[in-house]
Amino acid sequence: MIIRELEVTSCTMRKEDPAWRFALAASPVTEGHVVRIATDDGVEGFGYASATAHMGSIPGTLAAELALFRPLLLGHDAHGIEALLQALEASMRGAQQAKAAIDCALHDLNARALGVPLNRLFGGTVRDSVPILRILAIKAPPEMASQARKLVDRGYRYLKIKVHGDVDEDVARVAAIRAEVGADIHLTIDANQSYSPKDAITALNRMAEHRIDLVEQPVAADDLEGLALVTRSVPVTVEADEAAGSLREVFTLVARRAVDAVSLKIPKLGGLRNTLAAARLCEAAHIRYRLGAAVGSRLLAAHALHLACSLPGVDYACELGEFDRLLDDPFTGLEVEHGELRLPAGPGAGVQLLAAEGARPARSA
Repeated sequence: MIIRELEVTSCTMRKEDPAWRFALAASPVTEGHVVRIATDDGVEGFGYASATAHMGSIPGTLAAELALFRPLLLGHDAHGIEALLQALEASMRGAQQAKAAIDCALHDLNARALGVPLNRLFGGTVRDSVPILRILAIKAPPEMASQARKLVDRGYRYLKIKVHGDVDEDVARVAAIRAEVGADIHLTIDANQSYSPKDAITALNRMAEHRIDLVEQPVAADDLEGLALVTRSVPVTVEADEAAGSLREVFTLVARRAVDAVSLKIPKLGGLRNTLAAARLCEAAHIRYRLGAAVGSRLLAAHALHLACSLPGVDYACELGEFDRLLDDPFTGLEVEHGELRLPAGPGAGVQLLAAEGARPARSA
């Protein structure tokens, strides 16, 4: 299976709520690129390159990175995933989101060539579905409570509350949402680095009265001492996100036991291969992990879902349903039902590329 094509297509998806924001950014659209890799015998695979500035790439730089990687792939055997990814790594440091898209496309292609679901490449499944945690954007407490009610009425049982560092206002957000959704809904917090360690400890001890399961990245990503201090000082599970941007960073976090858990994200870590390795690091250190926010196309969510269903340590809801708040997704075949995502049938990732008007029929990915 010799790689003959690497096609990159821009992918801009509008948000249902153009005012959606969190502590690090706000944008009315989600941008990225769909990567298609095809071989000389007609097999193809797809990956989604997420253009996320706070992870390191915007659409222009992402396209340039993918163009740089193209000659390292063309003419090479698609079976050799390890060798190809090592070549990308040797050619450029960083560019994790571009590397992730290529990694996912190569895994998708190989699974489809074998006629098996993607999860078979990771050892098969330990579950066939995962509960989905949905994110509540930063708004006034009553508005966030209203949005929480809508999601709960649609079957979601896990919610993540975005906060931005104002202790009193953030506690009010949690209190309003808990009062609205009742005692049975799981609540988590995501501060996106917006607290100082002392403010994080104050806020989380107050929020604990309203029963929150975990807090994601309460302090700056490079403040590992502050992160460890918060972890030791609050009764809530503390999870790293921005601090877990590479395998080396995940290793440092778990070796120092600076957190209770790690949010693993395929675009940030550089692909399925690295994300699987990061999960094994967590398992070896008895640190919890799950699949974090996969914001983008259903294609990205499907890749993450196959991995989540193969990892025995995933014991909490994953953030793989954010495509549900986006419009214009070029892929179909994956929907949240009763607050869960179930593995799609078919080879590869199991989602389908919608055919453009007048184009050739839709293809599976």
